[in-house]
Order: sequence, then structure tokens, then C-alpha cells
Amino acid sequence: MLASFAAGGCRRRAPEAAEYRDTVPAAAEPLIKQLPAVGRYGGRFVLGQTQNPRTFNDLMATETSSSDITNRLFAALLDYNNFTQQFEPGLAKSWELAPDHLTWTFHLRKGAGFSDGHPITADDVLFSFAIAYDDTLHPSIQDLLKIGGRKFDVSAPDPYTVIVNTQTPYSALLDALCPGGLSIMPKHVLEASLKDGSFASAYNVSTPPEKLVTSGAWRVTQYVPNEKVVLGRNPYYFGYDQANHRLPYLNELVFLSVPDQDAADLKFRAGDLHGLDNTKPENYRWYEEHQKEGNFTLYKLGPEMNSRFFWFNLNKVQPPLPGEKLPPGKKIGEPFIDPIKYAWFNNPVFRRAVSMAVDQAAMIPSIFFGHGVKSWSLDSASNKVWYVPDLIHYDYDLEGAKKLLASLGWKDSDGDGVLEDTHGNPISFTMKTNADNNIRVSTANFVKDDLARVGIKMTLVPVDFNTLITNLRSDFQYDSILLGLQSGVPPSPVNGLNFWRSSGETHQWFIKQQKPATPQEARIDHLLDEIITNPDLEAEKKAYKEIQTIMNEQAWLIWLPILDYAVPISNKFGNLQPSILAHRVLWNIDRVFYKG
Repeated sequence: MLASFAAGGCRRRAPEAAEYRDTVPAAAEPLIKQLPAVGRYGGRFVLGQTQNPRTFNDLMATETSSSDITNRLFAALLDYNNFTQQFEPGLAKSWELAPDHLTWTFHLRKGAGFSDGHPITADDVLFSFAIAYDDTLHPSIQDLLKIGGRKFDVSAPDPYTVIVNTQTPYSALLDALCPGGLSIMPKHVLEASLKDGSFASAYNVSTPPEKLVTSGAWRVTQYVPNEKVVLGRNPYYFGYDQANHRLPYLNELVFLSVPDQDAADLKFRAGDLHGLDNTKPENYRWYEEHQKEGNFTLYKLGPEMNSRFFWFNLNKVQPPLPGEKLPPGKKIGEPFIDPIKYAWFNNPVFRRAVSMAVDQAAMIPSIFFGHGVKSWSLDSASNKVWYVPDLIHYDYDLEGAKKLLASLGWKDSDGDGVLEDTHGNPISFTMKTNADNNIRVSTANFVKDDLARVGIKMTLVPVDFNTLITNLRSDFQYDSILLGLQSGVPPSPVNGLNFWRSSGETHQWFIKQQKPATPQEARIDHLLDEIITNPDLEAEKKAYKEIQTIMNEQAWLIWLPILDYAVPISNKFGNLQPSILAHRVLWNIDRVFYKG
């Protein structure tokens, strides 16, 4: 842990505070945001970023190094308040659902403009749907804008009304229309690229900033690879404070390139960064103790919305799809791993025993420096709508784990401390995780020691992240993997469909199943359909609890502790409302102002 300020103390360097005058005529129907305080214009906010963006095209962004930026650049029909975890008006000033539960009508506000001054109308919304529905592009948002494989009927009877008919009741539509979902793209700029097939590469990182026309509060003003991305205000943005001042207040939002978390920490202490979004728990004590002299606040946000777990490889060879071939030497229905290990891993009794051997409570003071909580779900107590506190789970019980393993007929016949199965095979497997993540490597080593106490030998194999993803999604060359998932925004089951569905690309233990591999997974698929077609929230919650109960009874995932999260931010800014949801610091940056 770093122990001192840079020479001269923690210098909070004054951001640029140039005078700004709003000379653009006011929007006819502005979005008025009731803020904690009316701010003033000027200043910049600087945040660190460890990876360069790969695109400035929000609908094609698939990694946070891009989406952390692009989500600031583009508006959506709805806003989502990370702090209250509620939907709010965005480009749509209002909306209603017809009694048939099929027809949604969205009323757009007049006077909203793209960053080049071109008005935003229903044509741009229809254009954005067309991008989302393009089967060649297949943006990730497409899967949230279909039900049963059918695309929605979208129409615009006039320039400020959009009608979406889902054909089947669909409770998840609003989730798809928030920032980070269906972003509103400029038809007058990008229509040609959609027609000629070049949209995927449009708005790339080499596009001149003045050519990047945006619909949100910000626009790109400068990009220097490996150095920084600078955003400036969209002078035609439709958002205002309660005193009718157009937002954003800040002149600039700067993403400064840093090599890693430790470098970001040093730059924050030196005053080069104004906040940290991705903080290491070993530094929390230092932040806590130096708030006053450093003129910053450590905001304690609660249990993170990211989950942590490991699982066993249950992938089996499926019939090849058109254009594909069977893996060399494999037959349909065979596991990708050693059949002996597959037989262990496929037994829920074994998986429950492993869960009971893992001591989450003991990990928290060591790996998480006391800043952690036990976890039994993709959701934490920070989820105000979907968290279920009383799920069935298999907590640490050393003797109970030994009894379950003994019930399988497994014994340590040769006295070497490792159990053998009924055929004399030692219970031994490897675990992979990404080598560059210290918490994951430390957690895996902790699991290794825990499993040794019940006679299971686990060997840790740290690998680079790209290799890990190849093993997970392509060649299936692994026994077990330790990773996690980041919650979507909004944090609803719908944003986890790719994980929950048996056919999902992140259904980690057996991905992209052509048909459910087990009755339990078939039941989960059915319950997901109930959730997305049922307009009754309480019925949706009941179905979601059953999904999680099945998950934990089967112990497909072995849960691990999550971080009790905190972020440090400079006190020189007003209207800060850091949230446990991503982006923890920047979700409301259009409302933040420099106080000095």
C-alpha cells in the first residue's frame, strides 16, 4: 500500500475555468433536472482510464474502455437514475403503455439537437432501431429488442411520436431504451454508412472529432492515443437545471490514460485525477485517513454490483451449425474435458461440497482487507428492486463438505491427503483465472487451500485474459475458471439474459446450448419468458427468486465474496452523487460543477 502524499502534499490542481455563455436558443421542451445545487459554468473533471477506447460508436461498443466514453456522448429515449434506481424522462418527455400491454407510445421533446445543431426527431429514433435490428451488425442491444426471435414493429406517425408494438407483452422494453442501450444516432450523418455496410467502422477512433456528431450532453473534442480523450459540451443539449441553465456545467471531461490501477492511485494522490472509479481495497484505509488534508471524500457505496465466482466446465460437443465442423477427434455429445473429471463436475453433490469447503468469511479480512461481504447471487443488497436476501445457499461447513464427498464413495485410500473416486482416480483439477488481476489470483489460491482441507487437489493456472476468454468461449480447454460478471444498468434480470438463458454466450458452465442440457435449465428458460412477458412486477420477482433458487440448489456457480465498494473524489466539485452502479463516478457528470 502506498503510504505518503507526493511531495508538497495532495495538490488539487485548479481545472481550467474559462467563461462560457450559452448563445443557442433554448430548447422548446427542455428536460429540467432538479439538482441538489444550481452550479456554474467552467472547469474540467479528469478521470483515469487504463485502456484506449476502440470506438466512439456507442451501438458498437462492447468493452468498458469504449462505453465509459460513448455512454456520455449519446442520449436515449429514457434516462436511468443510478442513485434512485428508477427510470426518468430523457429524449422522450413522456410515454404510456396501452391496455393491451403491447403498444408503447413515446412522446419526444421538441427542440433537442445533435451537437451540430441538427434537430433530433422520430426519424433518428427509427434510424437507431434500424441499426439495432441489422442482422449483419447484430449490436448487443438487438437481443433486448426482440422476443421469441421476433423484432418489434416501430413506427412514427409524426416527427415527435414513436410507437413500439412488441406483439407480445414485454416488460423489459424500458431497460433497452436507457443510456447504454438504444442510443440515438444521427441519421443525417450515418445513414449512408448503414446503407453501404460500413457502419461498424463508422465513428472509429481515427474519425476527426468534428465529424463525431452526438446526441447527448457531450461531444469529443480531442483524442490522443495512449494519452487522453477530451470531451466538451454539446451546445445544443436539451438538458437544463431548475434555473434554466443548459447542462453540462463543466467545460471538459477528460479521460487520462494510465497504465494500471496503481498508477491511477498515484495520480489521484498527486492531484492529476479528480476521482477514482476502480479502487483497490488495500488503499481504502489510506483514503479514509487522508481525506481532510487531501481535500477529497471517500464515498462508501455499499456492496458492489459485480459478482465473483468460479465454475466447472460442463461443455459438451453439439451438432455443428452450418459452416462449422466438429472439433478434431470429438463426437457429438462428448464432453470437451476428460470424461472422468466431467463425471465429477456434473454431479451437484460434488459442486455443493466444493461450495461448503470454501470459507468466504475467512477471505474477507485477508484478500479484501476487511472491505467485503459474502455473496450468493449476481445481485447484492445494493440492488433496490431485485435483491433476494434469503436465497438457499451452501455456506462454509468443513465437516458437511467431507460428508457429502464421502457419500459419493470417495476415500483417501493411499493416505496422501487426496481423495480418490470409486475407480481410484485422484480428485484433482486445474483452475484458470487472469494473471493480471491480483484479487482473483489471491482468491484462487485461497480456494486451493480450502479444497485441500477436504481432500481435493486444485492447481492454479494463471493465464492472460485473452487466452482465458478463448478457453471460455471457443476451445473449452479448462477444468474450472474463476471470474465474475458486471451488473447491467438497469440492474434487472433482463440485462442478464445472456447469462441466465441456456443458449446465452455467458451461460458460463455450458455456453450457447442448442437446447437446454438439463431440466433445471429448461425451467429457468421458461421462467425468463415469464419475467419478460409479465407486466406484474411482483410476479416477475417471484419467478426470479425461483431462478436463483434453482441456480443455488444446482451449485453451478461457486460464489465468492464481493467488495464493499468505496470511491475517492475531490471536494472541489458540486452535485456529486457517486453510485454503486456503473459508471460509479460519471453517471451524472452532466450535472457536476467545479466549485473551486
